[in-house]
Amino acid sequence: MGLASALSTALTGMSAAETTIDIVGNNLANADTVGFKQSNVNFATQFLQTMSLGSAPGDTSGGTNPTQVGLGTMAVEITPDFSQGTIQTSSSTTDLAIQGDGFFIVEGDSGAQFYTRDGSFKLNSQNELVTVTGERVLGYGVDENFELDTSSLEAIQIPLGSAAVAQATENVYLEGQLSSSGDVADTAEQIETSVLGNGYYTAPTDNGTASLSTTPNIVSAGTEAKSHADGDMTEGTTYEYCFVYASEAYSDTSVLSESCVSETVSETVATGDGSVELTNIPSATSAVYSFVRIYRRAAGDTDFHYINELSMGTDSYVDSMSDDDAKAQSVLDEMEISGNYKYYATFADATGGPGSGTESRTCLEVSAASVNVVNGRVVLTDLPEAAEGDGWVACRIYRSLADDDSTFYYVGEVAANSGASITDNVSDEEIATRATLDFDGPTVLSGTKLTDVLLRNSSGYEQLFHEGTLSFTGSKGGTSLDTKEFTVTSATTVQDLIDFMTQALGIQSVGSSLVDGSNSTATPGGTIDADGHIILTGNNGVDNAIAIKLSSLSLTYTEDGVTQTKTIDMGWTEKQAAVGDGAVTDTVVYDSLGDALSVRITMVLESRSSSETTYRWFADSSDNSSGSTAKIAVGTGTVSFDTSGNFLRADQDTVAIYRDGYPTVNPLTFALDFSAISGLSSDTNTLSVTQQDGSAAGTLTSYIIGNDGIVTGVFSNGISRTLAQIRLARFANPNGLEQVGQNLYAAGVNSGLPILGNPGTQGIGSLVSGAVELSNTDIGSNLIDLILASTMYRGNSRVITTIQDMFDELMSLRR
Repeated sequence: MGLASALSTALTGMSAAETTIDIVGNNLANADTVGFKQSNVNFATQFLQTMSLGSAPGDTSGGTNPTQVGLGTMAVEITPDFSQGTIQTSSSTTDLAIQGDGFFIVEGDSGAQFYTRDGSFKLNSQNELVTVTGERVLGYGVDENFELDTSSLEAIQIPLGSAAVAQATENVYLEGQLSSSGDVADTAEQIETSVLGNGYYTAPTDNGTASLSTTPNIVSAGTEAKSHADGDMTEGTTYEYCFVYASEAYSDTSVLSESCVSETVSETVATGDGSVELTNIPSATSAVYSFVRIYRRAAGDTDFHYINELSMGTDSYVDSMSDDDAKAQSVLDEMEISGNYKYYATFADATGGPGSGTESRTCLEVSAASVNVVNGRVVLTDLPEAAEGDGWVACRIYRSLADDDSTFYYVGEVAANSGASITDNVSDEEIATRATLDFDGPTVLSGTKLTDVLLRNSSGYEQLFHEGTLSFTGSKGGTSLDTKEFTVTSATTVQDLIDFMTQALGIQSVGSSLVDGSNSTATPGGTIDADGHIILTGNNGVDNAIAIKLSSLSLTYTEDGVTQTKTIDMGWTEKQAAVGDGAVTDTVVYDSLGDALSVRITMVLESRSSSETTYRWFADSSDNSSGSTAKIAVGTGTVSFDTSGNFLRADQDTVAIYRDGYPTVNPLTFALDFSAISGLSSDTNTLSVTQQDGSAAGTLTSYIIGNDGIVTGVFSNGISRTLAQIRLARFANPNGLEQVGQNLYAAGVNSGLPILGNPGTQGIGSLVSGAVELSNTDIGSNLIDLILASTMYRGNSRVITTIQDMFDELMSLRR
């Protein structure tokens, strides 16, 4: 059995040499494979043939050793050498090398996890970090706020060109020079509208008819006076009579119903008589008059006194009134007027003349009633009648002067809808002392519906507003503001408009303004005065001066199915000019979506004392979206400087811009930094924004992978955000890993479970970005191993050859 066993022993030697050559060949083949770990093989003796077990020492013997013959060798372990390979810089930012212990965790096609030291990574079409053989690199991803999601491992994504991020502004830094020697801002700009009428109240649709008053014609009527028996008149006294027509009974009216005065007839009461009979009394053909009145006086007297009135058409009358009784009656008004006159009518809800109750506007759309009279009277007929339910009880008449038709004075009134007429004979001298016509009529109140607002012009009363959309572009500090829109409905009031304009102009309810020519102050905002003017008061200072131009207001509405747009001219004029020095600057800030928001910062000199100077700042943003309001004011506060012009303190430095209706952080809140502003004196105030820390939306343009595995993206707007974190794994016995090819390892039964961690923690090595770990194959050592293995192979083959010779020699014994 000796020669046979020798053959087997030599064969194991040759097999061991082949194994060594295989290992060395693989090591040398992968000398340029990134992350490759060379393998080492360990051998052990195979079986032993025991010839003798030997004996223990005894009394007569020193003992013998075992007699054993080896039967060859065998490979007992082939293990990778996980010593550190050389780190070499590469040209790819996705390449990574591990300095120290650990493995990259990757995911295969089947979802199984593998491990590798090969950090030659690239991005696939889905922006995922993958190995050169397509396995996805695993780690922690991020949520929508770019915060690491450590709940589970997932494929690392680096979405170049597609991911976007913005930075909301948190701080705005200002600089400039604000002098303490300018005008203190204690007066605000005030603007006011023309008088605005209230269309809620109805008005006459015409002004009646003015014509010359009729004069009773006693000549054509053949009127005669004859002495008549009986009565209390004085015998021998001559009496003169005149007649007037009247539209109303004497007990109900005054001269406002009497026509012009007729010529006189006279008669002497004969001896024994006591009365005078009047025959052929004149009768008017006009339907205006219903009565004829008789006045008389004794010859030599100046005044005619009322005697009686008769129904129109009465032919005769006997006068028997005594002289004393006659003189107790009212005196005939013989006043006549001359001139070219115009008349307007109004309605009132109370009698008693101007000042009593509410009085309507007049009718300007129809020409005034007019007439030219010479030494006569004017009768006004066809006076306008109010609609039932409007509440009007009187119709009032106003008249111009002969030499002035721009002002109208109160003549008188009649009951509304009575059909009565008025006869005018009031002299210019007297009427000029009476109340004048208010052409505007009832003016607007805060609760007046906006669709009822009227503006008087040369052609009548214009309805300024209709249901529709109002666009408003105001001006502040000489600069136009952004246009704001306001919906006008049937329920919208004047106060709603005031609130809208106050908000759109950025007027803030802080401080008070001196009022020109008085010791009073005004509060910033909008009011309506007793005369029907809307008054807007801005904030103090020239740079806060508000203005509304002719083109500032426009209304889009639909009428008769046609959409129309018109300019709303409310007659805005300056009521008071603003006073106070300051400075203005504009800047742009960004919300969390990266939307650019405009901000204007105005600073005005609020006060100064012997110890400090105080400026008040105002912030406006046309991009402020606070509910349904048009509010652009987003903050205010004060900044103080000491006696050396150094920044002292800021009382309130926060601006809040609301973004209602936008999917962004709401409100955007940021601080104003005034510390770089100087309070030293200068000829001109200056203010500017040096920087702000927000930015618009930017796309991912590059990235950096840190030693800790954090993938940081750099966006086109300069912002950096965490995109992911690469996780590594280590094993208690990495030699127990199972090699599965393509530089991949799988957990083996003797490797232990993977211990996951971030690079640089828990005994795990750190990452080197832009580098790879080269193969740790030791070429020189492997070549020596190769020489030894080949020598061992030749030696074992010589053993076989020798045994063969011995067998041949043994076989030749037969010969």
